[in-house]
Amino acid sequence: MAESSKVDVVGVGLNATDTLIPVAHYPARGSKVEFRSANILPGGQVATAVVACQQWGLRTRYVGKLGDDGAAAMHRAEFARLGVEAHLFTAPGCPSQQAFILVDDAGERTVLWKRDTRLTLRPEELRREWITESRALHVDGHDTAAAAVAAGWARAAGVPVIADLDEIYPGVEALLKNISYLITSRDIPGRLMEEPDLRKSLPALRERFGCRLTAATLGEGGALAWDGTQFHYATAFRVKTVDTTGAGDIFHAGFIYGLLQGWALQRQLDFACAAAALNCTAVGARGGIHSLEAIEQVMTTGARHPQAYETSNLT
Repeated sequence: MAESSKVDVVGVGLNATDTLIPVAHYPARGSKVEFRSANILPGGQVATAVVACQQWGLRTRYVGKLGDDGAAAMHRAEFARLGVEAHLFTAPGCPSQQAFILVDDAGERTVLWKRDTRLTLRPEELRREWITESRALHVDGHDTAAAAVAAGWARAAGVPVIADLDEIYPGVEALLKNISYLITSRDIPGRLMEEPDLRKSLPALRERFGCRLTAATLGEGGALAWDGTQFHYATAFRVKTVDTTGAGDIFHAGFIYGLLQGWALQRQLDFACAAAALNCTAVGARGGIHSLEAIEQVMTTGARHPQAYETSNLT
């Protein structure tokens, strides 16, 4: 492991080995469905977001745990190839996290995943300087105790913390109190606050945990965010969808990139939506990470989906 240096973004969270299986349609129970291919590709929420940031020119660090199988070798080689400073722990005698992802002709994916408990990243395995020697920390909250410790160190050092939450893990409240920018899947605010209307649950979530921003990604519905004063809404972009795997991961990477550029929030959200849309035009969580220029072009000229929220009604 290399000595720590100052980086733009450090990620603490999941990596995964994705087996992408294209099918014409999702299989009915008891049926037989022919598949065309099986592509084995690297993925994982935080690992993918860190890779995207690296490809856009940011200096990155990733902290996570692997098994001791061939998949681990693939992840190590990929981080090294891209220039990500990777601090990778090994769980002996353990397979790396696996996901089998069925992708239908509409590009929608269904994920089957398995993660051995021995892959849990523990707080004592972290080093404070990995976190504090950065401009931003990104977590997914899966290994909640380690993520909470990292977020606490970051907050104490004045480093903003971005969270990608797609599940409510045990003990997540200890993590949430140190999150600066909480960007979840659409159902999480409602589940946490017992209020399905995002126009009520996002402000309540921010009030409860003291985040700077609470937001939800809505797929083709775009993204809705609350900054404590007003809502910001970004409409999703229309593309020829091949595979939606990793769209949320790339959205978070786009948000982080814009944050570190000092952009206005609306531009951050639009950039993130455009980056996520482009990633859906290729196979795999990282298959459609496009250049900054291509993302900017979509922002300027790309067609959009219908608005999920009328901005005039967001009060």
